[in-house]
Amino acid sequence: MFKKIKNVHFIGIGGIGISAIAKMFLLEGKIISGSDMSNSKIIEELRSAGAKIKIGHSEKNLPKELDLVIYTIAITDENPELKEAKRRGIKCITYPQALHEISKEKYTIAISGTHGKTTTTAMIAKIMIDAGLDPTVIVGSLLQSADRCGLHADKTQNNFQTNFIAGKSKYLVVEACEYRRSFLNIEPDITVITNIDNDHLDYYKDIKDIQSAFGEFTEKVPERGYIVCDEKDKLVTQAVNNAKAKIVFSNQFTGNLKLKIPGEHNIKNAQKALAVANILKISPSTSLRALNEFNGTWRRFEFKGETDCRTLVYDDYGHHPTEIKATLKGAREFFGNKKIVAVFQPHLFSRTKLLLNDFAQSFKDADEIILAPIYPAREAFDQTISSDILAEKIREHNRPGYQNNHPALTKAGKGNSCFGTPTFSSLIKEEIKPSENQILKSPPILRRSTESARGGGVYVFNDFFEIEKYLKENLKKDDVLITIGAGDVYKIGESLLN
Repeated sequence: MFKKIKNVHFIGIGGIGISAIAKMFLLEGKIISGSDMSNSKIIEELRSAGAKIKIGHSEKNLPKELDLVIYTIAITDENPELKEAKRRGIKCITYPQALHEISKEKYTIAISGTHGKTTTTAMIAKIMIDAGLDPTVIVGSLLQSADRCGLHADKTQNNFQTNFIAGKSKYLVVEACEYRRSFLNIEPDITVITNIDNDHLDYYKDIKDIQSAFGEFTEKVPERGYIVCDEKDKLVTQAVNNAKAKIVFSNQFTGNLKLKIPGEHNIKNAQKALAVANILKISPSTSLRALNEFNGTWRRFEFKGETDCRTLVYDDYGHHPTEIKATLKGAREFFGNKKIVAVFQPHLFSRTKLLLNDFAQSFKDADEIILAPIYPAREAFDQTISSDILAEKIREHNRPGYQNNHPALTKAGKGNSCFGTPTFSSLIKEEIKPSENQILKSPPILRRSTESARGGGVYVFNDFFEIEKYLKENLKKDDVLITIGAGDVYKIGESLLN
């Protein structure tokens, strides 16, 4: 379908998946234009490669010469560019439909699952590249440091990050998203299911509905193909009952794994990557070496740097309770008794509301929790849910036996910040007159010194500026700061490092 196409316009071109197709088309010599609501590192990279991109959506963004429009499923039929393209009779397809056209021409390895699919996709890609299989890769993040293999899988080109690798072999490694059953557009030869959990409940009715979608996806794998999953994950094994392909259980693959990235969840991701490598007849020694050298991906427990006062700064894309628990548990195992400060930006009003109780119980391995306002993404404002409500729910789950430990009420709570120590009188002023200073939107949570709740407090702030101010006054040497969320919360850590 795409061979005769010359001019392509992307609506939502900055998306982590759709931008990979834009990169692919640029490498093929196509003329690329696009639009998005805000600028980003990905958009700047596309511009440098020759794409003409506008910020904001308008029918005027469509070029005169145009053969095809590809758009993200996050936009509605009322988008002015989509409406204008249809009026002009230009063919319009979604990003998942574009993946269908690409995958049907390749031997496709599709990695699906509620959690861990990005990391698992990147692990499989690295193994295959190191084994010389030269795959094309579309991943929902950016490959990191030594794993940045360049647009042509050339390991010498490691000076930038990329979510797309243009291989020359028959293989396609692609991350398969379940939102709105998007992955049903992909034509897989090997399918990996990392796990199944409650998510995207603005679309799915319940967990059975989610299982049914994964069941449909596995039924697309032909009899000669393979399905990789964990035998002990009952939600997954129930979903693959009607599959005709051979099922390979990943938990039988162990080997001498010594991963650089922490957490039991990443061991499970690596086992699935080993299972795929075994199917492709890649030697265990090559697979294990690749996994043990794997540095992770952008925004997946990514080490951002160390502040001048030696606070370690990490960032993680986790936006579901299960992901947050796994990230913080892994961090606790990795850092031991170091103080862990989690800055969480909830993603979507609907997800925060529907999984409120689960979110409230997800931070037990953090010593302190800071909540930013909810990141709405594609959703309209919903006044029935907020970060204040989440903070109160955390309080309900952790109230018994707590002592007041709000840092604005005690000198010991503040300590000597490596960014500078505020005066005690200013702290009291902030506590007594929050309406003037707009620092705290909810009262302090109480602390209990037990393993079930390590935290020194949960605090809600109005914006990133206030969060940065608080962190500068409180972070100390050897503390660990982890920004968590699928929005733009990573900017807080980057600002502190700058």
